[in-house]
Order: sequence, then structure tokens, then C-alpha cells
Amino acid sequence: MRELHELVDVEDSALPLLQSWIAAATNEVEWLPCDASAGAAALTALQVTTRSPMGALVHASGGLLVDGGWLRILGAGSTKLPRSLPEWNKLQTEAPGRLPGALLVGDDAAGGFFAVNGGALPGRPGVVHYFAPDSLTWECLDVGYSDWLCWVFSGDLATYYANVRWPTWRTDGATLAGDHAYSFYPPLFTAAAIGTRDRRAVPIAELWDLYGARDAV
Repeated sequence: MRELHELVDVEDSALPLLQSWIAAATNEVEWLPCDASAGAAALTALQVTTRSPMGALVHASGGLLVDGGWLRILGAGSTKLPRSLPEWNKLQTEAPGRLPGALLVGDDAAGGFFAVNGGALPGRPGVVHYFAPDSLTWECLDVGYSDWLCWVFSGDLATYYANVRWPTWRTDGATLAGDHAYSFYPPLFTAAAIGTRDRRAVPIAELWDLYGARDAV
């Protein structure tokens, strides 16, 4: 296991690149601060260097809230996003990870999950997949983590999420905690217009267990 000083590359950090992507973003991106100790602990647990956007993000931020908090990108954890990337993946425990053979890197208010394939999901390693709550399947997005971030920052999220967003999703989502997502009834995988479904905020871990995302690989 590499020590922190082996993972932090001050001269060749991806942090300036990451910040330039955010500055140029067409979607709203909120950078969440984190304690230096939390960033150090998260990076050490993750075991990637700050030369990568993932390492830079985990080391320097508590995570990112995109599109008014609809989409959450995991970092070192913060008050608004009280889950670090390694904590959510259970990397610091002796028990199997939350999704062995893949790394969960983000999720959304509708209860969808993003993961970087490490061999558990179909296709080549390093590609991001999305667990869609309206189909209960993992969908390959055919991009790596860096390109996925660029899509999150400037992609057409309105079209991507059109079938799971209701008229007041933005104002409702503004008060949604970063460790919660919406549960719908009837569920999203049944036939019903999104505006006719009842919804309530529940812990995101509850939805993970309810949808059986781990068993769907």
C-alpha cells in the first residue's frame, strides 16, 4: 500500500485540468470543500495518484454537486455530501466492497448509480456504467472516468434524465440531502408518467439494497 506522499504529485497534479473543466461547464457545478485530513485519508484509501482527475478530486474536494444537486460526484465527503468515495465503496473495511470488481463514483436524485468497471461489468475495464432505476440494468456509457466528468459538466442532462424528472424536480432537489435519493411509487421500472408517481426521499443505501444493483451485474 502506497503512502500519501507517493500519491500526491504537486508538480503534475490533474487539479488545474479538473478546475478548467468546471470553469468551462455549461451545467451548474458546485465544488464542495473538504478538510485536508479527509482528503488525505480518502486518497490513501483509494490508492490512485493526484495525476488522475479522480485522485485530484478525491484529495482536494468533498465532492461535486451538479445541476442543483441532481447528480452527485463522490470525493472526500462534506456536510452536503456526507459520503466519501472510499467509504461508500467500503474500501476501508474487511468485508467485500459494495460492488466488488467496480468502483461507484457517483449517483443521482432518481436513484441511479455510476460505476467504473473493474471487471465485474460487461465490457472493457475503466469504462463507466450507469445503473438505471427505470430498467434495473447496468448500461455501458462507453467512456472512461475523465470523459464521463466532461459529459457531466457539459452534456445534455435534460435529455438524458427526461423520463425521470418531474416539473418541480429542481426546487424539490434543492433540499435533498447528499446521502438521499427519491423513491417512487409506482416504481420507475413500471409504466406510468413521472408526474403521476408519488415520491419520497430515502437514504441512498436503502435504494441500493432495494434495487439489487449489486446482483444485477
